[in-house]
Amino acid sequence: MRSMHRASGSRSPRGLELMLAGDVMTGRGVDQILPHPSSPELFEEYIRDARGYVELAERENGPIARPVAFDYPWGDSLPELRAVDVRIVNLETSVTRSDAAWPAKGIHYRMHPENVPALTSAGLDVAVLANNHVLDWGREGLVETLATLHSAGLRTAGAGRTEAEAAEAAVVEVDAGRRVLVVAAAEPGSGVPLAWQAKPDVPGVALLRVLDIAKADELAERVARSKRSGDVVVVSLHWGSNWGYHVEEEHVRFAHALVERGVDVVFGHSSHHARPIEIHRGRPILYGCGDLINDYEGISGYEEFRNDLVLTYFLRWDLDGGCVDLQMAPFRLRRMRLEHASPADAAWLQRSLDECCRPFGTEIVTCESGRLAVRARRGGS
Repeated sequence: MRSMHRASGSRSPRGLELMLAGDVMTGRGVDQILPHPSSPELFEEYIRDARGYVELAERENGPIARPVAFDYPWGDSLPELRAVDVRIVNLETSVTRSDAAWPAKGIHYRMHPENVPALTSAGLDVAVLANNHVLDWGREGLVETLATLHSAGLRTAGAGRTEAEAAEAAVVEVDAGRRVLVVAAAEPGSGVPLAWQAKPDVPGVALLRVLDIAKADELAERVARSKRSGDVVVVSLHWGSNWGYHVEEEHVRFAHALVERGVDVVFGHSSHHARPIEIHRGRPILYGCGDLINDYEGISGYEEFRNDLVLTYFLRWDLDGGCVDLQMAPFRLRRMRLEHASPADAAWLQRSLDECCRPFGTEIVTCESGRLAVRARRGGS
């Protein structure tokens, strides 16, 4: 298992607070506004220059003075991110100078390695790489991504230079001897090519071709051998489609099986907007955390899902290993930067999430702080 020094923001010897967030897409348009943009050449059907995504965002919400500071994309979220013990995101981009775009793939995300302070400025601890963009610039690009992130002090999970490395848990050591263990995998339904699967001597991602009990056992066993009393185990899964609130039955069964085998948090992502949240046997299952940072401003289609509204998820654990609180901070993406959501936008998120959580026996309420909180629904589902 990859283990490094304690989390950069560790502050509490009692209890533990995690921040989880879905897709952080700092490549393509976002990379172009940072101090060291990659070559803007794209191989997409409609846009051939990554700067076109910046122009769309500016047309929608006004000019962006370039280059921006490295911490610019995080905007209003920074104080909250820096206040927690451990920060885990799905990093949905390659971080490389490679020009070897994966053939016959419609979209390629790339951030220049010299822009990696855009990640470290937020104090990120773990970058999940089991997703459908980490090999956009080939296996060479993945190897450089891993080297760049590790050199910057970030742990990674879900991709590696070998099959064994891709399967390893990332380990974050926290004060008072507590640790957070993160295992990550992706399933092909989220758009990950089968050819990206890591092999004994071939770089790639940890891929789940089927979601069955045997695979749940395998994931749980990856961390069970090293789990200590008081550790919190997160299994990160890149799964499902981009749009819609429906959760596949096999995803529900698989998530339940993981919890029943000792996993503390199921951290799902791939959808471009938030999906339902369930509490199973006292453990949270986040079926889809949605995007956090992207370059989608000004792109039409799917407006009913309001994917300009995003969430960071805060989970608090006590010393006995119980999750005692789950809250979400609402933000709006504007000019490729996170801004506090307006009360009206936060209320829209609360209503839409509450409705889709109903079949899972949970409700979403608004706190005095403006955050949203997850509660067991009175009277069950």
